[in-house]
This record gives sequence, structure tokens and C-alpha cells, in this order.
Amino acid sequence: MYEDEMARKDARICLRDAWDQMIAELGRAREAIDDPKLYPPPPTDRNLAEGYRYLLGFLYGAIDRALSDPDYPYFRRAIQPLDKATIDNADAIYLCAEIDGNGTYLVRGQAQDYRHWRGEARTSSGRKSPQYVIFEATNAYAGDSGNIAELMPGSRVNTGTLDSSNLIVETDGSFEVLLAPERPEGHMGNFIATKTIRQQSNPHGTTKNVDHTGKYLVVRELFYDWGQEDALDLQIARVGNEGAHPAPLDSTRAAGQMERIGEIVNKQMRFWNEFYSVVLETYQDMNGDGKQFMPRNAFNDPAPANLATGGGQSTNVYAGGVYDLGEDEALIVEIRTPVSPAFMGLHLSNLWGESLDYANHISSLNDFQAELDSDGAKRYVIAHRDPCVPNWLDTTNLSQGFMATRWSYTMNPDELPTIKATKVAFGEIRAHLPSDVRTVSAQERREQIRIRQEHVQRRYRQY
Repeated sequence: MYEDEMARKDARICLRDAWDQMIAELGRAREAIDDPKLYPPPPTDRNLAEGYRYLLGFLYGAIDRALSDPDYPYFRRAIQPLDKATIDNADAIYLCAEIDGNGTYLVRGQAQDYRHWRGEARTSSGRKSPQYVIFEATNAYAGDSGNIAELMPGSRVNTGTLDSSNLIVETDGSFEVLLAPERPEGHMGNFIATKTIRQQSNPHGTTKNVDHTGKYLVVRELFYDWGQEDALDLQIARVGNEGAHPAPLDSTRAAGQMERIGEIVNKQMRFWNEFYSVVLETYQDMNGDGKQFMPRNAFNDPAPANLATGGGQSTNVYAGGVYDLGEDEALIVEIRTPVSPAFMGLHLSNLWGESLDYANHISSLNDFQAELDSDGAKRYVIAHRDPCVPNWLDTTNLSQGFMATRWSYTMNPDELPTIKATKVAFGEIRAHLPSDVRTVSAQERREQIRIRQEHVQRRYRQY
């Protein structure tokens, strides 16, 4: 009895200490909202309010992450309306499952009509699979280090990838994906490696081989037709644990989970502030080259994803900038895409990297939703109010924010897209567009938003 009482006392102390440590870490995370040394956005009323929402979003996601178990994994939403970050893609559902790359896992899935994955014409009716899907096994979670030093070569590595252009799917839409350190002999199905060896350069000029082991399976499902496309039905299990039981929770493990929650939130808040300010140079030139990587009212040149600028989806080409518009100003963005991608989208976000409210505002447009001009270009108008043209992107009355363009290619394109932006007076928008650009009515705009609202509810259904 005495030993039981002492154990209970020790457990109470252990758990209280862990709780207090978690709360202290959340307090340190809060500093990233308004401490100038931690590179926050300008302290306007809206930026500060959204900063606290952003912090709560990281807490929401961190609880899910810290309580996950790689022996009994499940797909959780890595980004969602209550937990946005990283200048997220408004057309995507981001899923993540914790894994142990030394083990073997089986993913089972069910897809709706997927003929567009094979380059065939999209069905004009009925339910469809997302436009593009990619699975990536990775050894690290972006931002968990709390410092941009994690962007050094060889720190974050994908051990294996598989996208919808190569996914083997049965005629009924079902599929399986095996994850393991190596492909088993004779295996011919879908496979993702959870271990890889990469060559790493040493400071004195030599190289060495470095082993990398996957810790997360990340899935991105990118939607085009928000009215008809549905998320995949996915399940994951560690082979050998089917039907088994996880160990009961004890005080040591619970304490570790609470400590991990605080650590995740604090480091994520600090990393992304530093990333936007120092790497993307959102607010000023930081490296002395006389320009900002994310220019004001302009875009940097489209370039393939690379770790030095944050990584991201491995098959993406990115271009980005910062819009900075007065009440009666607009930005006209002209995009030409000589090689057709599997996905393309233009998205707006606030300076915390939260995509703007894409359910209730048209703050993003993908290639399916946007209209092509008669000269072969797509022109978008970023403005605070509706200019009654087809490709309007609504700033939700936020004067400054990120602009991000993504093109997903299943193979390296022979020619990259081009993008340019021109700031104009709101009353002169039509003078900068082709004469045959049509007028969009208020009724049509409401219908566009209705479709978006319904799709976002389906995408993030909680039941």
C-alpha cells in the first residue's frame, strides 16, 4: 500500500511539472506574436488578433501530433481551417501520419472517378477524385527545430514519394501502398521507401553517405472542381499490429506528451516568423543584395521546390510575393503556362502564413476555376472589393498579405511558367484587361461562394 501511495504521489508531481512546463512553453510561444526580436508581422489590430488565432491553431494541431503513436497511426489533418500555417494551399487537404521508418506499413485507399490521373478527359458528372494526390515519406516535420538552420542541405529529406500519376488503382477505385525500408523481393505494387541514403558534403570538401529514416507520411490531395471532387478514403496500419492493443497510458508517457505540445507550439511559432522575415525577406532586404525574395506587388521567378526556400511539395514549382494595396488599388496578375501542369493555383494568405478564408471568400483560384483570356493568358485581379470580373481574388480587406502560386508537375517541364504583376487604380482595372473579358453578376458570385462553402464542409467533415 505504501509503495502504491508513493507511486501515486510521484505521478502527481511528474504530471503537474509537465503541465507547468507546457504552459510556460506556450507563454514563450506567445512572445512571437508581438516581440520585435522574433520577427512578427506589423502590430495592427487585425494582425495581432489573427496572431492569437494562429497560436491557438498551433496548439490545436500540436495536441493531435503529440498524442499520436507510430505503432497505431492514423491520418490526421496537418492543416485545416482551425490550424492554418506555412502559406498553405487553399486547394489542398494536408494529411499526416506518424510512422517508424524501421517498420512496415500498409495504406489502403478508395478513390472516386480518377480517369484524369491517367490523362483522360475528366468526367462531366458524378463524384470525382481530387485533381492530384501525392504521398511523401519524410524524416522531419518542417519548423520543429524552431530555427531556420534546419534548411541546411541534408536536414529534411523525403525518403520516398508516390503521386497519382503513378498510383496503381484497381477498377473499383481501391488501392494499396506498402511502406517499408526496402521494397520486398518480388513486390510489384505501390511502394514508398521509408529509408534512404544521401550523399552529404563535408566542410573540407569530402563527402559521406548519411542514412535517413522516415518519421512521417504526408499526403496532399489537391482539388480543382470544388463542386464534384471528394477526398480519398484512407487508412493506415503498421503491419503486425492489426487487431493488437497499444499499451495503457502512464504518467511518464502523459508527461512527455504535454511537454511535447508546448515544445511544438513554441518552436513552430518562432521558426515560421524567422522564415518569413529572414528567408523570404517579407519586410525588408535581409541579405544585402538590394532586393527582397518576396517582392512587394510583384512575384519572384517561378522555381522548383527546394529546401533553401522552405521545401514544400516535391513536385511543385513556386512563385510568390507580397501584395500591398490601398483601398482604391488593385493588382493585375498575368500568368502564362506553356507546359500544362497536373495542378495550378494562386492563393492569398495573411502575413502569419494562414490562407485567407477560402470558404466564404474567393481568396484563391485554381486552373479549373479561373477563366482563360482570348490571348492565352490567365489574368487575375487582386482587390479589396469585387471588380465584377471573372478571376477576382478577394483580399478580405487585408491591406498586406502573401501571394503564392503553385504548379504541380509529374515530370520536369521543358519550359517554366511566367508570371508578372501590375499595380493599377481600382477604377482602371478594365483598361488593363482584354476588351472581351465578361462581367460577373452579384448572383453568380454568390453561387461561386456557395459551392466553396459546401466543398470546404465536405473536405473537413468531422463525422
